[in-house]
Amino acid sequence: MGLYPGTFDPVTNGHIDIIGRAVKLVDKLVIGVAINEGKGPLFTLDERVEMLQQETAKFQNIAEIEVQPFKGLLMHYAREVNAQIIVRGLRAVADFEYEFQMTAMNQQLDREIETVFLMADPRHQAVASRLVKEIATLGGDIHKFVSANVAARVLEKVGRSS
Repeated sequence: MGLYPGTFDPVTNGHIDIIGRAVKLVDKLVIGVAINEGKGPLFTLDERVEMLQQETAKFQNIAEIEVQPFKGLLMHYAREVNAQIIVRGLRAVADFEYEFQMTAMNQQLDREIETVFLMADPRHQAVASRLVKEIATLGGDIHKFVSANVAARVLEKVGRSS
């Protein structure tokens, strides 16, 4: 069983790419949507969970997918859902440095849970939720970074029509 944690504010094509590859590695994938009000999310927790459920429905024939919110320490949540692996996506060297530190700390907390890194598809390496929101707010086109459904919801949130 795998766990793919994140804020997903909003879910991007990069996230979906990682999920699509992660379901090939596990029978069940829990997508943990972080409750992280400190990041000042654009979407509510319920909206982020709903978007992920819609966007990942196409993978249900490959592996069981469960989308649920979580709060607190990732390793506590990983134990709670009985994850054997934590799936993390990597885009660039900066991601690697951060993820390397997180993995080392997580291993100190629980050596039984492995972290698996999946490299982002080159088409999605520059995509970040933060940048999608910024582009949308400043009037740019976000349709190549998120699905049409997610784009419409982002544009509505920032006061633009699709």
